[in-house]
Amino acid sequence: MMKSDWSSSKAGCQSIDAVLNEHGVNLTRQRRIIAGTLFARNQHVTANQLFEAVNSTGTRVSKATVYNTLGLFVRKGLVREIFINASRTFYDSNTSRHHHFYNVNTGDLIDMKERLAPHFIDQYLPEGTAMDAVDLVIRVRNKTS
Repeated sequence: MMKSDWSSSKAGCQSIDAVLNEHGVNLTRQRRIIAGTLFARNQHVTANQLFEAVNSTGTRVSKATVYNTLGLFVRKGLVREIFINASRTFYDSNTSRHHHFYNVNTGDLIDMKERLAPHFIDQYLPEGTAMDAVDLVIRVRNKTS
């Protein structure tokens, strides 16, 4: 079962330990705590937001451990890393293929309800290549009256 299946459903889901094991992640107390917070629901978080959420429970996990664990989870395919700009990166616990809106006024990253069909790109690909993925972030701002 893929992580994106169990993060959105409590009933009949695999345990965090089983999913981490399935993805080749060595189990540590800190990784379990971080995964439990991150995969409690589909969400977009920055490393700092996750650090604050984990430590708000009374557990002490260092910022370096949060960053290192997020990097490991990205490499293992457990989360998607979404670059907004040089100083803002989100981690998405929903690993299914989907696109995002980023509100430049609020700093919120929001899932698009529909996935755009990238088939029109096929005609522009360099010879001998195939499209792997399309990561689309549409920047929006609040309307002014």
